[in-house]
Amino acid sequence: MSTREMTSPPPTKLLSKVPEITIWFWIIKVLCTTVGESFADFINVALGVGLVETAVIFTGVTAAVLAVQMRLRRYRPDTYWLTVVLLSITGTLYTDLLTDQAGVPLWISASVFSVMLAVVFAIWFIKERTLSIHSITTRPREAFYWLAVLVTFALGTALGDWTLDLTGWGPGASILLPLILISIVTALWRFGANPVLAFWIAYILTRPLGANIGDWLSLTAPEGGLGLGTFTTSIIFLLAILATVVYLSISKTDTVERTSGKTAPPTPPGRPRTALGILAVVAVATIMLLAYTSSLPHKSALADESPAKSCTAGSAPTQPEAQAAAKANFPASNMAEFRTIASDTLALVKKGDQAAAAARVTDLETAWDDNQSALNAADCGAWTYIDKQIDPVLSAVRAPTPKPATEQTVLKNLLATLGGA
Repeated sequence: MSTREMTSPPPTKLLSKVPEITIWFWIIKVLCTTVGESFADFINVALGVGLVETAVIFTGVTAAVLAVQMRLRRYRPDTYWLTVVLLSITGTLYTDLLTDQAGVPLWISASVFSVMLAVVFAIWFIKERTLSIHSITTRPREAFYWLAVLVTFALGTALGDWTLDLTGWGPGASILLPLILISIVTALWRFGANPVLAFWIAYILTRPLGANIGDWLSLTAPEGGLGLGTFTTSIIFLLAILATVVYLSISKTDTVERTSGKTAPPTPPGRPRTALGILAVVAVATIMLLAYTSSLPHKSALADESPAKSCTAGSAPTQPEAQAAAKANFPASNMAEFRTIASDTLALVKKGDQAAAAARVTDLETAWDDNQSALNAADCGAWTYIDKQIDPVLSAVRAPTPKPATEQTVLKNLLATLGGA
């Protein structure tokens, strides 16, 4: 065997495949994460495509664009940031699949994605001896980088949603925590914190920041937002991303080769360790804040993003009362739609077509959520009663091991309230 055959070829050296970390990087990163939240909601809910179908579509599109990105030999703003946008949407959808489709608690999702990210970083460092994005000059390193980016989006989504669930903060107030934490990390980076650690912490935190901005802009005024809607919010931010990418493509201000001659001043000894200690204190303080806020009386911002469950205790109606109130106060077209979907789901369960039943029950969830503000305003008590009947229907039909008897029972109870046979 020749020496050539025994020696594996070294990885192909590429020019830098990532942009220089400037203020533009963080601006467009937040824009991308906002699109990831609002556009995923628009496709899934507003267009009624469905969560699973939306995730499948974007997984395929992301894989195709990522393949193009990986074939490039140097950084191109248009392809790079399109990849980031798609990974943002896809990472959001993966977390939503675990939470909404599989019923996995957010704290478990956050823990799983944290472990996954730690494993990715560990293997990356063992293989390449660096986690710096300034070293993305080979395809193996780029593969680790994009995998880490995907997991950070999923982790950021889980952490952001878990925070809202724990605190009950509205979309406006929820912007403040990640914004303050990013500011602290930035200050510590300037002070002398490890730049790689500071970068990845900030990268994760921009996900809940962008998502909360998207919610604040898209949700209606009663829900604590500005009422722009998911479509308008997505268009605004996509146009902002496009304008920024065009500017960067022309100005080249984020090209590493252009700024590679600049050297940072040496960090005084001891500062990295001090900054790490401060980061640990900030982490503990954040956990204590969330624990304290969670102990206060509040309602989950995820479970009720509108005043849908604001009925006072003791006002819950009986089934006949809820049925009569819904018939009197809810639009007949809405009631007919809910009955049709529930009847279809029940028929599919009886036929044993569990996959079709799970897909059809998602239509019920979408139709109910789309009309919750109007229906709750029409009759809070009836809305709350029916909503509490829909939740077990979704859980039963989507269960990993469905029980047909349970599915039929909860569906028949719901149909009885909706006025169906």
